[in-house]
Amino acid sequence: MGGSFSQLDSQQEDERNTVLPQNPAIDSKAVSYSSLDSNKTLVTCPTCEGRGAIPRELEKQLVALIPYGDKRLKPRRTKFFVFLAVLICLVTSSFIIFFLFPRSVAVEPAGLNSSMVAFDEENIQVNMTNVLNISNTNYYPITVTQLTIEVLHLSFVVGQVSYSLFLHVGPLASEQIFYTVASRIKDESTYKICTWLKIKVHHVLLHIQGSLTCSYLCHSEQRLFQSYEYVDCRENTSVPHLLIPHTL
Repeated sequence: MGGSFSQLDSQQEDERNTVLPQNPAIDSKAVSYSSLDSNKTLVTCPTCEGRGAIPRELEKQLVALIPYGDKRLKPRRTKFFVFLAVLICLVTSSFIIFFLFPRSVAVEPAGLNSSMVAFDEENIQVNMTNVLNISNTNYYPITVTQLTIEVLHLSFVVGQVSYSLFLHVGPLASEQIFYTVASRIKDESTYKICTWLKIKVHHVLLHIQGSLTCSYLCHSEQRLFQSYEYVDCRENTSVPHLLIPHTL
């Protein structure tokens, strides 16, 4: 009986001494780490704070465990950088919208500059030279491409002209244009007023209306304008201007 108990104890002791590892792959790697050759290339262990080394050929196969409280898991100033990026985007977009937002192009008639009158048997020939002011309120240049003018007398079209232009107007700048329109008035009453010497005032009211086409930022825009001018149909007149405009 005593011999049987001694045999059981010896078997249990042998089993404890001969326990096999549960994962042969991990055990083989652990054995390989303990028996590293000094000639192999080693890299710093990322979780050992520089106090350990692993083989370079296993660098991409192993997984490093980082503690939850590690400072590397806590990004620094994330909210600040996100706020700064959003602020920069908003400021940039605001500047782009402010400078590229299309504004109106002001077109204003500046009045009559000169006129030349001639008579035939029944008609009055009036050649007028008028001044047109163009103001660019945009922060980029514009190009004036076309100018169309009509002259009316007593609701009848007595003259019209169209010009093809290529005039550049700089940002926040103004330009002047001289344009000439030849008109033929066929009204009998007007003819008598202009040729009657006993009348001291020989003014004819002409209605001028036109359109100016300008382009900017791949966009074409048409601006309308109109004015009323009194023309002395008895003699030529001329009014000098300080600026030197473009003559058409």
